[in-house]
Amino acid sequence: MSNQVAAQIDAAAAGSNQVLTFTLGEETYGVDILRVQEIRGWSPVTRIPQAPSHVLGVLNLRGSIVPIVDLRMRFNLQHAEYTPLTVIIVLSVQSPIGRRDFGVVVDGVSDVIDVAASDVKPAPEFGAHVSTEFIEGLASVQGRMVMLLDIDQLIGADVTGVALNPAA
Repeated sequence: MSNQVAAQIDAAAAGSNQVLTFTLGEETYGVDILRVQEIRGWSPVTRIPQAPSHVLGVLNLRGSIVPIVDLRMRFNLQHAEYTPLTVIIVLSVQSPIGRRDFGVVVDGVSDVIDVAASDVKPAPEFGAHVSTEFIEGLASVQGRMVMLLDIDQLIGADVTGVALNPAA
């Protein structure tokens, strides 16, 4: 058994999850590593007419058409130029129409960390003006705050419908 497999078994037994962390500006976010299909460098996409501004378009990845979402735009953050460090993380998303791969554009990938379930705190309530339904929780890891994302909620049915059916 490899050390990585042993670490995953130990983490599962200890009630923790492995999370891929990435950055958008100065903030660190995380997604369940089991949802990650691929990490690739930035490449231009084919635009989809009338898609929301955060849906950049689609990429053909080995014969599969994968919608690409810019997380900076999705979170209403300041736009940043795409650089050689810009990354597309291809994630498996569960939507109302089934499982589908989506790419999310981020500033850079950090690392894979173990997050103990006991270390995850609920997202704070900000009232009706701030949407936090896509945040599974917050964890403090090695002195930095990591926002753990619910990728199914984040991508959501509205993006799924637009990306898969541009005529709608």
